[in-house]
Amino acid sequence: MNIAALLSGGVDSSVVVHLLCEHGYKPALFYIKIGMDGAAHMDCPAEEDIELATATARKYGLPLEIVDLHREYWDNVAAYAIDKIRKGLTPNPDVMCNKLIKFGCFEQRVGRHFDFTATGHYASTVELEGKTWLATAKDALKDQTDFLAQIDYLQVSKLMFPLGGLMKREVREIASKAGLPAAKRKDSQGICFLGKVNYNDFVRRFLGEKQGAIVEYESGKRIGTHLGYWFHTIGQRKGLGLSGGPWFVVKKDIEENVVYVSRGYGVETQYGNEFVMNGFHFITDNPWGAAENGAEVTFKIRHTPEFTCGKLFREGENRFRILSSEKLQGIAPGQFGVIYDRESKICIGSGEICRNA
Repeated sequence: MNIAALLSGGVDSSVVVHLLCEHGYKPALFYIKIGMDGAAHMDCPAEEDIELATATARKYGLPLEIVDLHREYWDNVAAYAIDKIRKGLTPNPDVMCNKLIKFGCFEQRVGRHFDFTATGHYASTVELEGKTWLATAKDALKDQTDFLAQIDYLQVSKLMFPLGGLMKREVREIASKAGLPAAKRKDSQGICFLGKVNYNDFVRRFLGEKQGAIVEYESGKRIGTHLGYWFHTIGQRKGLGLSGGPWFVVKKDIEENVVYVSRGYGVETQYGNEFVMNGFHFITDNPWGAAENGAEVTFKIRHTPEFTCGKLFREGENRFRILSSEKLQGIAPGQFGVIYDRESKICIGSGEICRNA
């Protein structure tokens, strides 16, 4: 079997290489470079990544090729993020990076020459009735299926996730016992396209600053000043510079550049139990058909280990509504609502949250 493996320089992808070699495979290794040379706003720790990826490749006597996709990345993912932020939405660049770059541009340029592409994502695949479905990982805390929820059937049917049945601590143990160069490297916490760059610095470079009012939602009283609605997202609690909190962002007026906040953990304005998703995308298939009476599902509206129970209703072509079984804090338009089966085993697909229902 002809396998391409994506190396990031981190412990997860290096363990993937180790496991593949243990099973007798000789994968071709690829490092996707998305940082832009000489551009401070796209600074990525690429040198250290490449150094560790090279050391891993050398340890197993495998070829490593650097695939430069920084232009494709900028045109597709970074530009998408800035456009959404400008519109007052909350984008998810990691989701689009997986869909368009790692399993999009890379597949078109390199992956198509291989039977499978293996990655260090915490996810898995299952075969049901002759079709491949994206499935959740054993380690619920590390599960990354929500970041993969926009990939299509061709992509999921060619992917291998060797870490899907392992807990993170087991991955660390394997790396340590195998003496992998990245064994002690800390996990990356940044958004994929930002690298070491601070989020606000990145946004400021493209959208600048413009002072506006922070207004208490209930009273209409101005209680502070912000530097642009684009620095704030619905549900945000930190970084508002207000005393007497906790304060949460509950609404944004894009035209007037006003950020509305509400105080306290139990305030109704922070919560909703319905939202609508546009452009809903089924990864493999629609298992519910018209869902006229509502399909029993679980879902996520942000990257957390927990799933929420709810009902999924079709509102129109590629448009669905979720009725949640519990109140949801900080429903942020622009983020993806990710839908799973009732048992939270299969990731069915996702759609962009467009508004509270």
